[in-house]
Amino acid sequence: MKETYRFQHKHILGIEQLSVADILHILDTAISFKEISNRSIKKVPTLKGKTIINFFFEPSTRTRLSFEIAAKRMSADTFGITAATSSAKKGETLIDTACNLQAMNPDLIIIRHGSSGAPGLLTRHIDASIINAGDGTHQHPSQALLDMMTIREHKGSIDGLKIALIGDIAHSRVAHSNILGFTKMGADVKVAGPATFMIPHLDLLGARVCSTVEEAIADADVVMALRIQKERQNDPLIPSLREYARFYGINRSRLKHAKPDALIMHPGPINRGVEMDPDVADGKGSVILEQVTNGVAVRMALLYLVLGQEGGRAE
Repeated sequence: MKETYRFQHKHILGIEQLSVADILHILDTAISFKEISNRSIKKVPTLKGKTIINFFFEPSTRTRLSFEIAAKRMSADTFGITAATSSAKKGETLIDTACNLQAMNPDLIIIRHGSSGAPGLLTRHIDASIINAGDGTHQHPSQALLDMMTIREHKGSIDGLKIALIGDIAHSRVAHSNILGFTKMGADVKVAGPATFMIPHLDLLGARVCSTVEEAIADADVVMALRIQKERQNDPLIPSLREYARFYGINRSRLKHAKPDALIMHPGPINRGVEMDPDVADGKGSVILEQVTNGVAVRMALLYLVLGQEGGRAE
């Protein structure tokens, strides 16, 4: 008799921990939750009685708000903390802050932090579930999952697709999670950008580095531009934004190398006229706002699954 699938993750720290079956289950669950956002009354009692804390040490619009909306639409009690309003401003360590939050008995803490590995560190010190909402240059798993959901809705499957990631690979946690996720699901991933925006051994993650944008997006099914992460660069790594746009910006001329029905994506926020021309961001093939919509559905699915609504968890 075939064993019934059960999601068994207490924490969501990165894409590498998820199997193909896990990813497909998350995406299928997200589809079922997406319908709730289209109702006149956008609320279900699924997580009533659960306490969720949004703990954001870095600025965020889409991720923070979509996690909060996701929790509220499932009737969880939600609370938000930023670094500026926490005791971290007084010198309290991350672990001490988290332990004090744990003393208030939350069920789940969603954390964004500038240091890679911070969410994983917390799992060794507190009992609550942890979801990584972006840690340093490491990973952003929920973004990768919403990107996969968006592509799957349009293309049916990720397996066999050609996907191009253009821009700041080295400092982008989105790039790292997406490369792992896309390749795990069977896509052919190519990347391009200035040499100062690349990291060694990208092939070990499954991506192929191309010397030009045109080479990377040749015959691509999906073209994703990445934001220049200026806040993670100690010194300027490109001569100017104007030069970057000239050689690496996604414009209509460059998109002629991709497939006619290629999807245009960006995790946001967009630096218009730098990473992507406005007529590309707002034009044919753009699914950028659909990514935002699907972000709420994917995060609803993660909250539901991580909080153990389907049964026991292995971690």
